[in-house]
Amino acid sequence: MANGKFVTYYRVSTQKQGQSGLGLEAQEQAVLNYLNGGEWELIQKFVEVETGKGSDALDRRPQLKAALEMCKKQKATLLIAVLDRLGRNVHFISGLMESGIDFVSVESPNDSPFMLHVKAAVAEEEGRKISARTKAALQAAKVRGVVLGAAGAANLKPNIEARQKAADAFAGKLKGNVEGMKARGLTQRAMVAEMNMLGIKTAKGGAWSLVQLQRVMARHCNP
Repeated sequence: MANGKFVTYYRVSTQKQGQSGLGLEAQEQAVLNYLNGGEWELIQKFVEVETGKGSDALDRRPQLKAALEMCKKQKATLLIAVLDRLGRNVHFISGLMESGIDFVSVESPNDSPFMLHVKAAVAEEEGRKISARTKAALQAAKVRGVVLGAAGAANLKPNIEARQKAADAFAGKLKGNVEGMKARGLTQRAMVAEMNMLGIKTAKGGAWSLVQLQRVMARHCNP
């Protein structure tokens, strides 16, 4: 059960994720679940969009720096969803632990300092392996003749066009279903409910949402 003053810090690792909110909603939900009960005060929320790589992460994370300063000023605890949102670097995590600022990873709030060091070391090794795999994949692509760097957009174009064609084809298959539901006077929300009830899957095999239906309708069907 949470008690006291808290400052929350969320981080997504790329500009694209930051714009789309990918990962952010899950982090916020994990923190809110942790705070569900007790007597607590949420002082402020900080959100960062950054790569998070390297031991100098604090210098490149103005939001984290501001969050830590707020914790010092308010004598509050920093709340994060999982430890790797702070970083995948043992030196950085250790320095933060020695700074005198309390922080809690809500994924495992009862971790001892020893366990935090162990998890930071595991995260650092995982990051090193990801980097190695990425470099190997880029090298293999280069050998195959893929142009990297400035011409990357040109390499992505066939991929994007293929995905668009697949999305158009999928929307075309559903046109009859959508038109039939429209003819029956169903609202878009009712259409979503009926498609899920009938077991009709999205292109990725999941359940339908209103946004997904609207995207399909925008391709071949007039709402």
